[in-house]
Formats: sequence, structure tokens, C-alpha cells
Amino acid sequence: MSAWDVAIGVVLAASAAIYALGLRQLWRNAGRARGVRWLNVVAFAAALGSLVVALLSPLDTLSDVLFSAHMGQHEILMLVAAPLIVMGKPWLTGAWALPARVRVRALALAQAPLLRRPFRAVTGPVTILVLHALALWIWHVPRLFEGAMHSEAVHAFQHFCFFATAALFWWALVHGRYGRGGYGAGVLFVFVTGMHSGVLGALLTFARRVWYPIYDVRTRQAGADPLADQAVAGLIMWIPAGVILMVLGLALLAAWLGEAERRARAADATLLRGAPPNAGAARR
Repeated sequence: MSAWDVAIGVVLAASAAIYALGLRQLWRNAGRARGVRWLNVVAFAAALGSLVVALLSPLDTLSDVLFSAHMGQHEILMLVAAPLIVMGKPWLTGAWALPARVRVRALALAQAPLLRRPFRAVTGPVTILVLHALALWIWHVPRLFEGAMHSEAVHAFQHFCFFATAALFWWALVHGRYGRGGYGAGVLFVFVTGMHSGVLGALLTFARRVWYPIYDVRTRQAGADPLADQAVAGLIMWIPAGVILMVLGLALLAAWLGEAERRARAADATLLRGAPPNAGAARR
């Protein structure tokens, strides 16, 4: 086990401990399942589990010799761990894990224009859509990808870029400035993401040469065909990842339709409360 594996394990264990502590404090003060529901807790636990699979399981070792395994890592980080982390609301439990005085100061600092404005700018739906797309395409440029394969620090930064931009992307769609009313636009952004990532996957699938020389060597040494393995990697990005994005997009669409129906009912109720008592008799 490398030093990076140990560091990742420590970070994940600490994250779980902080989440549990904050959840306990939150529920003790607000009531069980208030603010953070059991579904959120399950989502956070699943996110940590998916990170273990992506970064600490045999998949990580296999990714050194098979590009398809490496692609699997990336898709787990972006399409499984990232949306599950957002669903888990760790920022809320993290705040409650702090001592009361520190929590008040931290929340006040988070609302300060010096931090709030840049965060709002970065998490604007269009902005983070572009940033996430740039991270995806730039890191698949052969020279940069090769650099990540030759340096554990650069490789860790590559994974961080994929995970962080994906998490901010999903946060912007689910909890961003437009709230639930923005779910409809979120469907469009998910569709665009599925389109451009699908194009990259298709390019890898139908490429006639191996993009990354390091896998041309390592995959052959492992007794596999590097070009066929690259095609499998492209298919992973293109088909299964596209299906996951479609499912997540449909979930956003269902949430948007549900929110629209809720608002319509609320508007109808307001109109009924404001109608004169004899309005019905007058119509008859």
C-alpha cells in the first residue's frame, strides 16, 4: 500500500467520523431526520463506499495496466461518488461537527461576499458545465494523461479535478441558485454533458491507434490487446456512463415536474383562499 493509499484511507475515515459526529449533533438539536434524512445518510455512506472501490480496491491496481479499468475509476468518481456526495449533504453535518462558537463564525464567513461571490460564480450552471467539460477533455489529452500516469501526485490531482468539478456540477443542479425551479434547466445541462462525454467515448472506441503509449506497453505486457482495451474504455464512457447520465437526468426531470405540480397546487390553494365566499353561488 502506497503513501497515497494511506492518505486516501485516512481522509475517507476522517470524513465518515466527522459526518457521524455532525449528524449526531444536528439530530440532537433539531430532531431525528431533520435537516439530513436517512436517505441522505445512506447516500453519503454509498459515496464513501464508491470512493473506496474507485481508489483503494483492486480496480486501482488494475488501472495501472488496463485503460478500461482506469476509465471505470473516472466514471465512478464523476457519476457515482460525486452525485451521492451532494445528496449526502456533508457540508451541513460538517458544520454541526464544529463547536458552537466556531460553527457560528464559520457560517458567517461562508456568507461573506469575499467567499460567497466567487463560489456563486464558479457554481453557476453554465460555468461549472464548461469547467467540468474542460477537466474531462483536457485530462484526456495524451501528453497530460501520460504525465498523470508517471506521477502519483499529478494522478491524484487528475482524480481530484474529475471528482471536484463533477461534485460542483451536481451541486449546482440540485442545490444551486435556481433551487428546485432550476431542475428543468438541469436536465438540459445533463444532456449536454452526456453528449460531449459520449463524443469523447466514441472517439476512443473507434480510434485506429492507441492514444496513450504507456498503456500500449503495459497492456501488452499483461497479455491483452491495448487497442481493444482502449475501445472498451471508450464504450464505458459512451454507453454505461451515458445510461447513468440519462437516469440522473430523468430523476431531475421528475423532480422538476413534481415541483411544478406542487407550485400549481399552492397557487390554486391561494386563489381559493382569496375567493369571495359566494363566488361559487354567483357563478351558478
